[in-house]
Amino acid sequence: AMGMKVLLEEGRGPLLPDVIKNAADVDNLITDDVEERLNYVMKALEMTSKALDGRVPLIGFAGAPWTLLCYMVEGKGSKTFDKAKQFCFTQNELAHKLLQKITDVTIKYLKAQVKAGANMLQVFDSWSGMLSPADFKTYAQPYLVQIADALKDDVPVILFPKGSWYALKDLSYTSAAGLGLDWTVTPQLARELTGDRVTLQGNFDPSKLLAPIPQIKKEVKEMIDGFGVNRYIANLGHGILPNIPVDHAKAFVEAVKEYGQ
Repeated sequence: AMGMKVLLEEGRGPLLPDVIKNAADVDNLITDDVEERLNYVMKALEMTSKALDGRVPLIGFAGAPWTLLCYMVEGKGSKTFDKAKQFCFTQNELAHKLLQKITDVTIKYLKAQVKAGANMLQVFDSWSGMLSPADFKTYAQPYLVQIADALKDDVPVILFPKGSWYALKDLSYTSAAGLGLDWTVTPQLARELTGDRVTLQGNFDPSKLLAPIPQIKKEVKEMIDGFGVNRYIANLGHGILPNIPVDHAKAFVEAVKEYGQ
């Protein structure tokens, strides 16, 4: 939508062959009419919302600015995102210009999703855990907060900074309605850091859905025991893996529904 070519290759994830390198590349990014260029997303939301007919909430989502910068500069997934970090540390002003452009477009995109029927929104910062606590405050947190502030009066917003448990306390004082958690933080620590200021979501390791069904059900119960039932959304600690048996995913949902019965 911003004018960059994006490929999705099996087994490799997103690939962007023409990466951001300099000021001209950032200046060339498109930031207007995002709703029109992503109209297919809005149509899908409208169709889904109509089919759901109010039975369950429809969650819209977007990638967070830092995570999108990682792909736009690195060109693909990485274990370290060294190029993305180098870009930020050597061209700091340009990095913030890029992050702001992504943020502005993301806000427009999410507002269009709400208009199309999304009842709440989640912002995935899948690579924020690559940042130190200080760098998170510089390159991730300000832009996550901007998005939450811009959407707070429309629908509840969940921020999900994967791997950045150190940011939970700060983010619990923002306008975010919820915080997503991965499996590297305990329920007890997450509650301690956030108090009762925000709803928590997570944090079952998606790989554990490959375990035997009785074990899945046992560990789901332990997870909910740890968080408690107030201000809590039972969920995975990140996206579901493609090789998870459907019956195992169903067992997770059933275990949540059966909790406390």
